[in-house]
Order: sequence, then C-alpha cells, then structure tokens
Amino acid sequence: MKGIELRDARARYGPLEALHGIALAAPAATLTVLLGRNGSGRTTVLRALAGTIPLSEGAVLRDGRDITRHAAHERAARGLCFVPDRQAVFSSLTVAENLELCDAKGDFGHALAVYPELRPLLPRRAGTLSGGEQRMLALSRALLSQTLLTRAPHSPTAVILVDEPTQGMSPTVAARTYTHLTDLATDQGACVVVADQQLPPALRERASRTAVVVHELRRGTVAFSGEAAEFSPAPTPPSRHAPE
Repeated sequence: MKGIELRDARARYGPLEALHGIALAAPAATLTVLLGRNGSGRTTVLRALAGTIPLSEGAVLRDGRDITRHAAHERAARGLCFVPDRQAVFSSLTVAENLELCDAKGDFGHALAVYPELRPLLPRRAGTLSGGEQRMLALSRALLSQTLLTRAPHSPTAVILVDEPTQGMSPTVAARTYTHLTDLATDQGACVVVADQQLPPALRERASRTAVVVHELRRGTVAFSGEAAEFSPAPTPPSRHAPE
C-alpha cells in the first residue's frame, strides 16, 4: 500500500502500555484523521509513525516497506515530516530563519501564500509569536519540506504527520488550514495524517467530495475505521461532578 501504516503495534511509556496491538492505515492521496480524547493514543500513533518512540511489538510500514528499525532522523531524511503539538519551531530563530532551514534559497512564496499572516513577522523571533502563529509557522515548514520532496526523482510518498494542526488558530485560519492539508493529499498525492479531538467541521463539509479517512482511538485501541462521511461520534457521557 502506498502511504504509511501500523501493524499489530504496541508502544509503552515505561510500565504503561499506550497502544494495545493496533492496526491502522493512512493511504497516499488521502487525509487521515486520528480522533480521540486525551489519553486515547492518537498522539502516540503519530510518534510511533515518526519514530520518536519505539514500538515494543509490531511494525511500521511506508509504501509497503518495513521502516520499524529506522530512526526518526532517517525517516525525516526520506521525507517524513512530523509536526508535534509543542515545540514545533525553533524559538530562538526568526520566522525567516525557521523557513530557511527547509529551503536555504529563501523560496518561501508558496508557504507565505497559504499563511500571508507570517509575511510581516519574518524578522521576529519565533518564540515571541502567539500559539496560532507558531502553528502557522510549523505548518509552513512542513509545506516547504513536502514541496522539496516532490521535486526529487524516485522519492517515496510524502508523509506529513500533524498533531492538533489548528491549535490556537482563529476559525477562519483553521478552515483554511484543513483545506490546504486536504489539497496536499488530493492534488499532490501526499499522505497527510492529523490528530485532533473532534472531526473539524471543514472536513465534514468536504467529506463527500474528497478522500478523508477517520480512525477513532479509545484507550490505545481502534474503535472505528472508515470514511469521514460514515463516522458518528459517540455521545459524551454526562459528568458525575459539578462543573468547577
């Protein structure tokens, strides 16, 4: 299969097992959404795919090839881009310097076209940006990395993993972000995997027109796998405690 997948994957944080032998696939030319509450395992799935945590059992496959033993930096060198939910930019560098790490020629035009809000911020230190601005910068870096990969001959399928991509963004910028991530998958054939707590409204609206796959995780297991149009979130149980 073109894309990336986990097979019978188990992962641990010390004595605690976070993934309990799960299997899920993220095909190329598709936006895959990992849904779940905090502690469901959605972030651990991204880390396992990126290689930032090892599997205790199971395998990671990319374009059908076993990359389980490949270190995170080896996966990154082959065009796998991971945008974590925290510390996704170099705070001591300027916005422009962060982008130059992905394209030394300074060809930021495409990234700045997606996030024009960053243009007046190019000389500022990334650590002084708001949370939403830092997410825009992190995603712009991922965009530049993916663009360079598609230029290379005989390159593997581009894989972009993003944890909570719209954290801190306004609704307008968040909708634009998901539109762009979907276009990366459908127009450029990339394998885009995002983790979020809920299926964003922008994706629900596009689900009938584009390829969007959902995997819902609960306590380290896969509770649902299918197309976004088929997904119905489980009702939230009433709280037993009074709100604080």
